[in-house]
Amino acid sequence: MRYYVALVHKDLESAYGISFPDLPTVFSAADRDEDLVINAIEALRLWAEDEELPVPSSHQDIVERSDVRDELAAGAFLIRVPLIEEDTRTVRANITMEAGTLAAIDQAAKQRGLTRSAFLASCARKEIERSA
Repeated sequence: MRYYVALVHKDLESAYGISFPDLPTVFSAADRDEDLVINAIEALRLWAEDEELPVPSSHQDIVERSDVRDELAAGAFLIRVPLIEEDTRTVRANITMEAGTLAAIDQAAKQRGLTRSAFLASCARKEIERSA
């Protein structure tokens, strides 16, 4: 998993604007601060569908850039955006959990038309991205 630094701008009466110093053509927006990371992840994923993502710059390298320092001085702030790499390989994993939890997982997966594995992977991805 890689992390990209995003610059967030907020003007009065506007949505939050999200840009990436490492990817000058990638932008996103969010009406609520709770949606910043999720929307930024979506922008990265969409861009990565057509282009190879570069190695992320370090936080130190980002804050040393004069254009970023200017934005920060004007009120912007930085967030860290996780990107789980798309990889078509599947890997078997053996996990142990309480039987009632497993039954609830199976029921929720069935209601959504998913396999247990797909449901658990989806939940894990959402949790990782939300807690970034």
